[in-house]
Amino acid sequence: MASDSLQISGIEPESIVDGPGFRYVIFTQGCPHHCPGCHNPQTHPFQGGRVAEVSGLLREIGEDPLLQGVTFSGGEPFCQPEPLCAVARGAKAMGKDVVCYSGYTLEQLVELGRDRPAILELLDLCDLLIDGPYREEERDLTLQYRGSANQRLIEHPGKLI
Repeated sequence: MASDSLQISGIEPESIVDGPGFRYVIFTQGCPHHCPGCHNPQTHPFQGGRVAEVSGLLREIGEDPLLQGVTFSGGEPFCQPEPLCAVARGAKAMGKDVVCYSGYTLEQLVELGRDRPAILELLDLCDLLIDGPYREEERDLTLQYRGSANQRLIEHPGKLI
């Protein structure tokens, strides 16, 4: 897939649960983790969903003055880092922040980024990373922005690598 489009499962144009403030959430299609009890199992197959153009997503983001930022969820966003970097750069140019969920840990993403530099760029563009797989046995609905206790909130992950 070209870096000017991405495979998505869907969009939530004004979420209040996927990061701070009103958020434009992009649910990517495709996930290698298949966590038991996943909140979005329809995003697991890499086939399916629909193609979204980066320019169209950025136009929608720019049309909503209430948005604090953009959230990448999934699926696994780091399976499509190139187009998400383009969305993140555009959102940042509009003064929006970027939150990203990943079933990988930060350490795993850094390792993957050695062969795929866009992963490291996306980490650098993130203001907040929620990392780690969902673990049903550690489910905790009192946690902010995450579903299980093993998942971490990491501010500005690019500064840690």
